Amino acid sequence: MKKVMIVDDEILIRENIRNCVDWTKEGFIYCGDASDGEVALPLIEEYQPDILITDIKMPFMDGLELTAIVRKQMPNMKVIIMSGHDEFRYAQDAIRLGVEDYCLKPISASELIQILQKVSAKIDEEQKRQKSQSITKERLLADLCGGLIGTSEAIESAKELNVSLSSRFYAVATLDIRCKDSADSMTITSIRNELERQLAPLVECLSFFRSRTELVCILKGNTADDIASELKAVSGKIRTELENQFGVEIYTGIGSLQERIQGIHFSYLEAEEDKYMNRLTELNKATLSEFHVSVDIVLDRHLFLEFLKIGVPAQRDSFVREFAVELKQLNWKASPYGFYLLNDLTLEAYRVAKQSFRTGVDPSGSIGCLQQEIKKIATWEDCCEYLCNLYQELWQWRAESSDKYGDVINQVKEYVMSQYNNEQLSLKVIANHVRISPSHLSKVFSQETGQTLTEYLTQIRIGKAMELLKTTRSKSFEIAFEVGYNDPHYFSNLFKKMTGMTPKEYRNQGADDHKGRLQELEKDETA
Repeated sequence: MKKVMIVDDEILIRENIRNCVDWTKEGFIYCGDASDGEVALPLIEEYQPDILITDIKMPFMDGLELTAIVRKQMPNMKVIIMSGHDEFRYAQDAIRLGVEDYCLKPISASELIQILQKVSAKIDEEQKRQKSQSITKERLLADLCGGLIGTSEAIESAKELNVSLSSRFYAVATLDIRCKDSADSMTITSIRNELERQLAPLVECLSFFRSRTELVCILKGNTADDIASELKAVSGKIRTELENQFGVEIYTGIGSLQERIQGIHFSYLEAEEDKYMNRLTELNKATLSEFHVSVDIVLDRHLFLEFLKIGVPAQRDSFVREFAVELKQLNWKASPYGFYLLNDLTLEAYRVAKQSFRTGVDPSGSIGCLQQEIKKIATWEDCCEYLCNLYQELWQWRAESSDKYGDVINQVKEYVMSQYNNEQLSLKVIANHVRISPSHLSKVFSQETGQTLTEYLTQIRIGKAMELLKTTRSKSFEIAFEVGYNDPHYFSNLFKKMTGMTPKEYRNQGADDHKGRLQELEKDETA
């Protein structure tokens, strides 16, 4: 809905225009009026109307002066000049200032609506043209992965760009491509083309470059098995073939399968975390391979990771000492080999824990702290103590997973109830408050409550709006701002979608119900 403001020194003119038009029905919001340009300026800055209707002859600051200021400071605002003086020089001045229309007083409601509709259509056309010029396929895909665009807007933009976006399943894979000499743009582009070619038989790949060497691929398809198969190939067979063919090193990250466009963002976050872990693991293995040790150390990693999943604290110490017996041969002070060995085991344990226990902990900070602890190890006893502490930390994730995250869900709901009127409230902000990753919070909240976090936030906001419509005389656009929506038109559409009525219809229904109850009470008193 477009916001409209009236500036006229005659109060009867302002009241007549305000009352003779059913603004909501015609698709507009009447956001205020003023008696002259000087009084109007701060209101214009506050409410940012889309259309300004102003008289010419006014005290203090006339309409032409006001128009000149508005056109300079807010060039997208449309101005309609209204005057009772049928003089050509006023029209000339108005046209020179770039106003949208010039009309004579008195003006009928139908004439005013016709002018407003024409100006509104021009605004829509300009916005659509600006949007089509600014959005590109790469920008759309980047916004999807960054969580910066809603589902309906993404579908609309994809349609304008002739991009096939809708699908049953989505997943994200990220590739960090390291050329041996320097980043060759031709080589990077060739890798992208070859990757898309190999994926094409089973899934469609929408890709973009996040940076000069970082490629992001959104895989979409009609079956979960096809996407899972291709994701596995990207991190295995296809990656190896690309490395050999182009002489590069590639670190990959794989995100989870998602069924909604909104889930692309969560899959991307997981892919980035997975890529970080993979890169650390590969670098650590490369370092390990450089060491030539005189002892043959064999660690049963499968046994260690299996105990991580099903082990109990009472058996932890004895299990660790038996598992680590081979490490007694190491000279911890003379060689860093033990550091890289434990570091590699730690990275693998973190990966398994995140997959098994559905944790949303950001690994980068925790791994950095653990690496510092590994560097302090000077004896075999220190090594055993470190492994026991590692189990303890990862089992904490297991415990949190088993109690269904009841405390986290309660924290989220309390925070949403206290911050719902903040238009900046988002999944990322809420996740930061409860200290888990956005992608994991989204999964946990959906699993535990049966609705997405966005759906819950919308439910709370619309519920508060219904309460305000019943208990206050605030205008619809004011209530929209109060419950966290800075776009009254979007709020009105969302309200109708949730309740089946527009805000005005809902308020009128409440007034009718109240009137009916009063009539019933009056009948009871006279009976």
